[in-house]
Amino acid sequence: MRSHGVAMTLLACGATLMVAACQPRSEAPRAEPQALRAPLGAPTLEDLKNATYVGLQDLSGPVTLKGGRWDGEPFEPGAASRPSVVLAPGFRLTGDLDGDGTEEAVVVLAHSSGGSGTFDHLAVVKQTAEGLRNVATTPLGDRVAIRSARVEGGKLLVSVVRAGEKDAMCCPGELADLGWTLGGGKLNPVATAGVTGRLSLDTLAGTEWVLRAWNLEEPAPAEPEVTLAYMDGRLAGTSGCNRYTAGAKGGASPGDLTVGPAAGTRMACPEPQSAVEARYLEQLGGAKKFGFLLGRLAVSYEKDGGGFGTMLFEGRIPAPTTKP
Repeated sequence: MRSHGVAMTLLACGATLMVAACQPRSEAPRAEPQALRAPLGAPTLEDLKNATYVGLQDLSGPVTLKGGRWDGEPFEPGAASRPSVVLAPGFRLTGDLDGDGTEEAVVVLAHSSGGSGTFDHLAVVKQTAEGLRNVATTPLGDRVAIRSARVEGGKLLVSVVRAGEKDAMCCPGELADLGWTLGGGKLNPVATAGVTGRLSLDTLAGTEWVLRAWNLEEPAPAEPEVTLAYMDGRLAGTSGCNRYTAGAKGGASPGDLTVGPAAGTRMACPEPQSAVEARYLEQLGGAKKFGFLLGRLAVSYEKDGGGFGTMLFEGRIPAPTTKP
């Protein structure tokens, strides 16, 4: 009987094991397919101010910015001269350059080796599962000014003002269109229009320019709106309340500018429109130079008390006029 009990016990245990073996096995959670994951967004400007960058000209290793700046060790102990890298403030271009459905960010880095030259670079930064990664960097040139930049059709397209063969470094005047695609861990140049002309007042034609800053670090109010446009030797636009027009001419060097007395409508303006208008017309009347800074029109003017300031304007396509 004892052996019979043992056999029954073993049969019961065997049945239990068989039932357990037939139960569905618990599986570890499967990784969500990449196609179903939410795409990672482009790095923010704050991210880019504290990112690590590689591939900068004349710098052998990576540099990590802190608050948008990196300073290297002095070239000689105790010397003031040292290398530096600065993230161009406020400039951030986004778009999908590698076709994977995730947008990259493009920034401008200015590298100074301690001398008078400042070498600008375009850097592409991507948000990955492991964090930010600078996937490509390419030199733009010495003191090259960006007129406009965009990502279109998977290409990075940049219009610049740079020094031509006969230009002094102080006064670049060559207009050029440049372009790149992203692949193989680098920005690869593509065929573009190349050199497109010379910097002149005609470069401003066809665009309405909206005042965004009284000076490099002093934003202008959004209202009342102040605008500037150029056509046939004259500047015109709204000065905060009234419409104005003034003669304008270039000079011997690219970017030279002289603005004549402004004429305009005489509508009485309350504050703050009146103060905005008075300040704008005064600064415009003192204009001496124009150029471009990170996609914005920069108009430098002489101050009454000495020194210079620089107004910044953002371009937009003017609204079409309708005939009565």
